[in-house]
Amino acid sequence: MEATATLRYLKASPQKVRLVADLIRGKKVDEALSILRFMKKHSAKDLEKLLRSAIANAENSEAGVDADDLVVSKIYVNEGPREKRIQPAPMGRAYRIQKRKAHVTVHVSDEVKAVNERSAGKQK
Repeated sequence: MEATATLRYLKASPQKVRLVADLIRGKKVDEALSILRFMKKHSAKDLEKLLRSAIANAENSEAGVDADDLVVSKIYVNEGPREKRIQPAPMGRAYRIQKRKAHVTVHVSDEVKAVNERSAGKQK
């Protein structure tokens, strides 16, 4: 059983969000929540809320799912649209500022093999 949750247009750079996402990939849900709760990164709060949403989606989609057995099977961060702004610069020039956005998707599953498929492929 797998459930997903998606966060779109997160106002953070995808590169910075990936640093947090890599820490919780493959972890049990309760361990991942405790990692996110005590992390100092700004995007950790948003990912914690997203993970809680994925857990709720899993519990509502099937009646027999226990939240303690769930694992973060997949989490990936894609680049969203950029806001392009102009910053005035000296001598009549202008610098371009790009405010990056991120799209984050979390898959939680009660099957451990979904997490280990990628690592098993590298060992062959």
